[in-house]
Formats: sequence, structure tokens, C-alpha cells
Amino acid sequence: MTRQLHAGLRPVPMILVMATIFYLSHQTGDDLYLPLLPGLDKVAHLAAYGLLAAATLFAFSPATRQRDSRRAVGITLLFCLSFGISDEFHQYFIPGRSVSGFDLLADCLGALLVCLLWRWSRKPGRYPVSG
Repeated sequence: MTRQLHAGLRPVPMILVMATIFYLSHQTGDDLYLPLLPGLDKVAHLAAYGLLAAATLFAFSPATRQRDSRRAVGITLLFCLSFGISDEFHQYFIPGRSVSGFDLLADCLGALLVCLLWRWSRKPGRYPVSG
């Protein structure tokens, strides 16, 4: 696979996660099966936006992530926040759905958690080499 083709495919996981979130957000209140445990939907938001953050980080080239990891994290967090806001706005127009600041908070926390874990895992000496 050529380098340009490979680079062109890097955003595909991000687009698939975004499409899945959009599809789930487009379900009407009657079609949506809410969990029996209160707050479990926030865990789903946290997981979905954590996955979106991971896919967004993956969309950056390895050289870009290596050279400027803070910028990659900042752009990823801003992107996830923006998509979360647009998702909540989208839900405003779906019957039986509503806008929730707590959902947006869970979205941001999921993205932040993944970004922090990614940065932490990249620190030198994090994984000792056994000899």
C-alpha cells in the first residue's frame, strides 16, 4: 500500500465513529432503549467519545503525533467538544430527545481521559525493558 493511500485511510475510523454517534443520536425517544440503571447512559457517552478521541488521534500521522503531541491532543479535544456540541444540537430536533449539558460533560470527560492516557503511555521509561 502506498504511503499516500495509507495516509488517506487514517481518518476512516474517526468517520465511522462519528457516523455511529450520529446514527444513535438520530433515534427518536420512542426507538431508544434507555438503560435501567440511572446514569448508565453517561458511561455510554464517555465510552463513545473516548473512542472518538482515540480514532481522532489515530487520524494524525505518526510523525505529527511524535513531533507535536500536545497540539494533537489539543486539536483532538477541541474536535470532540465541537462534535459533542453539534450532537446535542442535533438531538434538539429529534422527537423525544433533549439537549443535556451532562451528556456533553460526559463526552468531554471521555475524550479527555483517552487523551491523558495516550500522553501518559508515551512518556519515556513508562514500560521498563527486561533484560
